[in-house]
Amino acid sequence: MTAKKLLAPFYERLALVLIGFLALGYLIIVGKELLDPMIFGFIFAILLLPVSNFLERKCRLPRSASSLVSILLLVGLVFGILYLVGSQISNVANDWPMLKNQVTQSLKDLQEWIQGAFHINAEKQMHYVHTTADKIMASGSDVLGTTFGAISSLMLFYVFIMIFTFFILLYRRLLLRFIIWVFRDENEHVVMDIVQNIQSILRQYILGLLLEMVIVAAVAITAFWIIGIKYAALLGIIVGLFNIIPYIGIFTALLLSAVITFATGNIKETIIVIGSVVGIHAIDANFLLPTIVGSKVRLNALISFIGIILGEMIWGLSGMFLSIPVIAIFKIIFDRIESLKPWGYLLGGDYEYKKKAAKAMKTD
Repeated sequence: MTAKKLLAPFYERLALVLIGFLALGYLIIVGKELLDPMIFGFIFAILLLPVSNFLERKCRLPRSASSLVSILLLVGLVFGILYLVGSQISNVANDWPMLKNQVTQSLKDLQEWIQGAFHINAEKQMHYVHTTADKIMASGSDVLGTTFGAISSLMLFYVFIMIFTFFILLYRRLLLRFIIWVFRDENEHVVMDIVQNIQSILRQYILGLLLEMVIVAAVAITAFWIIGIKYAALLGIIVGLFNIIPYIGIFTALLLSAVITFATGNIKETIIVIGSVVGIHAIDANFLLPTIVGSKVRLNALISFIGIILGEMIWGLSGMFLSIPVIAIFKIIFDRIESLKPWGYLLGGDYEYKKKAAKAMKTD
């Protein structure tokens, strides 16, 4: 007689899953300083892997040199984008006297509106403004120290990302053999399938995001230039760059574009810019995003939104960036392990389910 396999009750299994999630979340929060740059390094290593392989095979460079050159090319690309943005910002700095007059006039108009709407005269308004300014200046040293500390931490964070990227590229075969060894040789085909799919999907996802960013920036620059908005290039680049941040980026780009336009133009132009940004985002969300990015990572929109919120709660801005790739990695793993397939279906199973159902109906 064969012994029956005993299963724990559902509530007991659910309790174990919840305890596991809580423990995992606690470890993720505690290990942020290590895990955050390491995951970014892992993603950049996947993105740079074809470049490193090309330099290693075609140019006959050793693995260490090919990894280093790949990272230097990435750093050069990032500095090129920063130089482009900085050149546009320098144009704004050159027009600072005009911007100052525009802001002063806008503040006067705002004072008159507040005085007419709330019956608060200009003297009381200016007294409140000066009191607030004095408080800010009194804490200026603290603010300056905090800002310097934040910039230093940010630069150190980027250095750690590059170091992790280099070591992951350098020791990629060792890491792969370790993973195969851990999960035993009989599961090698499953491990290799997961590794190859993670590489392919994440690389396509990142390249799709970059292509989407370029298209959105080009469309925004063209639209602002046709409308006649000053600093059309700067506003278009801002819209394109912040478009990378899911859901939250559109509101940030909308706010910055509205503030810059209001400081350099009038209320009519500001309203037109706001309408243009909303329209570009609508086209992007309904046409560009599903075509360019959505076909690479098919995730449940609800799960994606929850993941972005949780990522921001746990790791801040970097958590928002990493939430979608991390969820995509988990979905790939869940879809290829029999006992975890329900979780893969929860993360984004409607498309796969419909595809399989349509194929079965066609076969029948």
